[in-house]
Amino acid sequence: MVRRARALAAGAASVLTTRRHALPPAVDRALDAVKWARAPWTADPGAVPTLVSPRSGRPARVLLGPANFAGQGLAWAAALDRSGVPAVAWAFTADPRFRHGADHTAPLAVVHRASRAYQQRVFDAVVAGVEAVVIEAGRPLFGRLHGFDPVAEARALQARGVRVALLWHGTDVRVPSRHAATHQASPFRAGPGGDPRTRALESVALRNRRRASGFDGPVLISTPDLLPGWPGARWCPVVVDADAWASDAPVLERAVPRVVFAPSNGVLKGADLVGRALAPLVAEGLVERRVVAGVPAEEVRALYRDADVVLDQFRLGIYGVAACEAMAAGRLVVSHVDAQVRAEVRAATGRDLPVLESAGDALGGTLRTVLADRDTARATAAAGPALVAELHDGRRSAAVLREVLLDG
Repeated sequence: MVRRARALAAGAASVLTTRRHALPPAVDRALDAVKWARAPWTADPGAVPTLVSPRSGRPARVLLGPANFAGQGLAWAAALDRSGVPAVAWAFTADPRFRHGADHTAPLAVVHRASRAYQQRVFDAVVAGVEAVVIEAGRPLFGRLHGFDPVAEARALQARGVRVALLWHGTDVRVPSRHAATHQASPFRAGPGGDPRTRALESVALRNRRRASGFDGPVLISTPDLLPGWPGARWCPVVVDADAWASDAPVLERAVPRVVFAPSNGVLKGADLVGRALAPLVAEGLVERRVVAGVPAEEVRALYRDADVVLDQFRLGIYGVAACEAMAAGRLVVSHVDAQVRAEVRAATGRDLPVLESAGDALGGTLRTVLADRDTARATAAAGPALVAELHDGRRSAAVLREVLLDG
């Protein structure tokens, strides 16, 4: 009887997870309130998180948070600092394995379970301390204070004279059903290789889009594939530390080139396609394969800097932080990147994106072509650091953030 009750409860929770976007907004907010009201309480964290940039020592003008996916919140804050605008990044996370460094980090449960009085103190400190806030990925900065609703938070901040932008990273607003309708290799299609989280991701994206539709302010996106589906949005490019990834190791001079694949998510990046493509090449002794997952960032950096070829992704049609890191290292990056994304890069820089195009089912043939024409492949790899220096070193991102938050 108890087991059946638990199964029914789990089933109900699963249905709610995949249908949250279809609930009336008031019911949606109420469910969040009930969830956290029933959670065990913890002591208030005490001091309000820092609003002073540790890089300049100056009071922050801009606050970014609380997602910090792939460390990008911190990277954008640091880019603003370098441009002369002190900024801080906060990060709240449920899983410490993915807690990238930020100026302030806290477990999500601690933030959400803190008292309303504490959350009000944090809100008042932000209003008094900064000119602008960037809310990432549809995640609340102030817990239950505004019903766990980031757009309600944005309105409350705007009412107190703070400028606010919403920033989306990708999966938080990329609607799987729409992606599957336009991409043959989409990970959101049913069948082998499909993402088991598709229904949940669909609900998250639609829920975030519904909330954002009521927001009166600038919208930023970190990956240009989202631009066609969000009129008026601005591209705030991801930022990488090019110097940290730079490498003087030669490219494609080994008799047997080293091919590296280090996906952050194997399903989304097409690990099955990569496996099928590399197996015969390895069996023939044509390439050396290095495939890793779940390893520390420093290990990935060492792998990239000594690779000949870095495989990025073959299902989404985008490029992101990993591809930029590999380009900064001067490696040949092979990936499937949509024509629309490549056009956005060309429009922004006047340069072609130096990522060798390949569909996943054509990857084996693409790599054989690379081996047959290494000079052309080396030229593509050599163009990577310059593209990263122009578009992904933080200057472009800081300019966009300053324009939408401070210069208007």
